[in-house]
Amino acid sequence: MLVDSSLSAAPLRSAAAHLAEGLQAGSVYRREDLARVSRAVDRHLRELVSAGKLQKLAPGLYHAPIQSDFGPLPPTDEAVIESFLRDKHFLVFSPSMYNTVGLGTTQLYNRTLVYNHKRHGIFRLGNRRFDFRVKPRFPKKLTPEFLYVDLLNNLGDLAEDRDAVIAEARIKLPSFHPARLELAVGNYGNVATRKRIREWKDG
Repeated sequence: MLVDSSLSAAPLRSAAAHLAEGLQAGSVYRREDLARVSRAVDRHLRELVSAGKLQKLAPGLYHAPIQSDFGPLPPTDEAVIESFLRDKHFLVFSPSMYNTVGLGTTQLYNRTLVYNHKRHGIFRLGNRRFDFRVKPRFPKKLTPEFLYVDLLNNLGDLAEDRDAVIAEARIKLPSFHPARLELAVGNYGNVATRKRIREWKDG
């Protein structure tokens, strides 16, 4: 990976400079990661932030930016979330993705959901806000069947006509791959969604 040594907004003392040499541009670091290689980590962090080598995203969370012609590039959501959770098992997406399922939903949401096994709540990391939700199970990537089920799980949170969405969801039910939909309902559907889909199939 690229090692960024181009930033020099402020001079660094030798110890902080040595720490800066090991930073990989684009990576996100926790304070404890850097404390392993620094005997005065808080002072060095202040120096690195002042010099532009690091950007503070949240308490104890830092990003080593890649420099572009337009300034420092923000970290990827995945890099920030992985470091924040200390875990690679999460699913990040916007509720706007529900619009791809074809149920007539059109709302755009300025919200990023993070399904995970550890944290719950709204967290500001850098300039972004993330809605972390603890879930027992979620897929590794988005599928139409998962989005269909998850949309039905979260009807109460959507800025849509609830009855219209339910009616369209019932009509669209046969259009999904039966086995994949059954798996998604069994793995990710809440009690109400499972009951609703079972009634639609029986009806």
